[in-house]
Amino acid sequence: MTADDATLRQISAADPAASTWLSANAGSGKTRVLTDRVARLLLKRVSPQNILCLTYTKAAATEMQNRLFRRLGEWAMKSDDHLRTELRDLGVEDALGSDDLAHARTLFARAIETPGGLKIQTIHSFCASLLRRFPMEAGVSPFFREIDDRSAKLLREEVVEDLASGPHLPVIEALATHYTGEDFDGLTAEIVRLREAFIPTQDVAAIWASFDLPNGFGLDDVVGLAFERTEAEMLRHCLPIIAAGPPTMVTLAEALADIDPTVPTLADFRTLCSLFLYSSGDAAEAKKTSVPTKKVQAALADLLGPFHDFMDRVAAARDAEMRLYAAERSKALHEFAAVFLPEYAARKEQRGWLDFDDLIIGARNLLTDPSVAAWVLYRLDGGIDHILVDEAQDTSPEQWRVIRLLAQEFTTGKGARDGTERTIFVVGDLKQSIYSFQGADPRAFEEMRSHFDQGLSAVGATLQRQSLDYSFRSSSAILTLVDATYRAAGGIGLGGEPLHLAFHSTRPGRTDLWPIVPKSDAAEDREWYDSTDKLAANDCRVVLADRIAEEIGRMIESGSVPGESGGFRKITPGDILILVQRRSQLFHEVIRACKARGLDVAGADRLKVGAELAVRDLTALLAFLSTPDDDLSLAAVLRSPLIG
Repeated sequence: MTADDATLRQISAADPAASTWLSANAGSGKTRVLTDRVARLLLKRVSPQNILCLTYTKAAATEMQNRLFRRLGEWAMKSDDHLRTELRDLGVEDALGSDDLAHARTLFARAIETPGGLKIQTIHSFCASLLRRFPMEAGVSPFFREIDDRSAKLLREEVVEDLASGPHLPVIEALATHYTGEDFDGLTAEIVRLREAFIPTQDVAAIWASFDLPNGFGLDDVVGLAFERTEAEMLRHCLPIIAAGPPTMVTLAEALADIDPTVPTLADFRTLCSLFLYSSGDAAEAKKTSVPTKKVQAALADLLGPFHDFMDRVAAARDAEMRLYAAERSKALHEFAAVFLPEYAARKEQRGWLDFDDLIIGARNLLTDPSVAAWVLYRLDGGIDHILVDEAQDTSPEQWRVIRLLAQEFTTGKGARDGTERTIFVVGDLKQSIYSFQGADPRAFEEMRSHFDQGLSAVGATLQRQSLDYSFRSSSAILTLVDATYRAAGGIGLGGEPLHLAFHSTRPGRTDLWPIVPKSDAAEDREWYDSTDKLAANDCRVVLADRIAEEIGRMIESGSVPGESGGFRKITPGDILILVQRRSQLFHEVIRACKARGLDVAGADRLKVGAELAVRDLTALLAFLSTPDDDLSLAAVLRSPLIG
């Protein structure tokens, strides 16, 4: 049966004797498999301190720990028969004698009393605990604390402001020339995240070489690539023929006549780019195929070849100009990073702060230091014998490197052959990866699978690959549509062609595909008193939101769903969940439309506190009290309910 197959897959994946790389669809019970595997490791008398379970978020770590403790606590109170039944359902097939049952009842106390507790942590929490345990070896303050996002942002802003008011102002100005953002925060955050890419600092020659440009190459050289200084004779013969063509060719001839190829300028080059090339596309695609027109091309005869060669040189020169522009941007970025990163690091050190990336890099450096790495691994309560990684698709290459270092004894040296059973368990799903978030890279996911597969094979072990395809959340109608949607692409970027099976195969379901609401050509006239950010009634987002609210109203009035005790019951607002891609204008319009129709709606799941009118009134009051000359804030306070 389907239920049996789904359960058997979970039991097989949770087998503590096998190293497993598990692909798990959303809603397939991976948290249960993780919990089951830890419980079965404890049943095999593995010491809790030798198990490391790395999850993606603190919420996930807390959920898993709560589930595990709840289960172990229940075991301590169950009768022999009930405990045997539950252990067999878990997949324990060994003879369950009185000693085994007694051991199972002690696991809750053993897990609670483990020094430091069971290691069910995020990768950042684990790295922080590692650095706190070995601060001298890691070269960090024993009293460091993790910096939160807001404090990090304020510190970055402080550093930029101080650099801009000191001798490094030219560096800031050079960067501002190329940066189009409203402020530097997004840029400095990325520089900090990718700090190791700026070590060592690249000099100008290296940057120019990376863009295939000779050292010292500049705009004058760009112009030199476009002109050979011999074009005057060719153009003298071509222009009368071109001018005899249609009006567009007359305009082309007049523009070319104003250019002196013997003493070309950058402005001349810009003019040629507008005449010969499209505004976008690489050098191979930039040349306009309609210049000259077909009739003029035929009239040019033997002159067409030299004319097209001229166009090709202009295209190549523009490609070089784009590479020069990118090189100049890189130069400004590297020069800024060279002064910003040391100052940022120094101020963090003064405060005893480490950010998330510092934790990962610090742990990595500690585990790669040949003088202390082996001792640190040994001191981790005698070593880690079983590593479990959750949400592996969102693990960054640097985080994978830490995991790889922790597991290096699993596949190499005496540690892989000393009789101690060691396993690696990884669960993830490329379909669910938040690519680039915290540096996640799907290539690292595949590379690590190959690494552990080859490493375990070298010591006579295997890495079994399994999948959890059954979903406990959705019906077949929805899952079939999901598979059909991605099947045409062949599973590119998804780790293969997707397969979703419904655990509740008989559960009813339905999928409606609505036609796209086209963007309106012109907005309807607003009333004079409408706010400037109010969308017009014919705006596509307003139209779609109204349709959604109308459909929900229809469902509540006349729709029904299967009841828990059999039969059917009326649909209630609580049965309906609206998912949007992001909290955009459509998100707010859907809430507005539902409220306008009188539907019970939960409202926004996240508020911008500073944007709320009540908070803005209080802010205005505080601003006026702080600065009595602030007439604008005073006016806002006078009009607010605070004064009336």
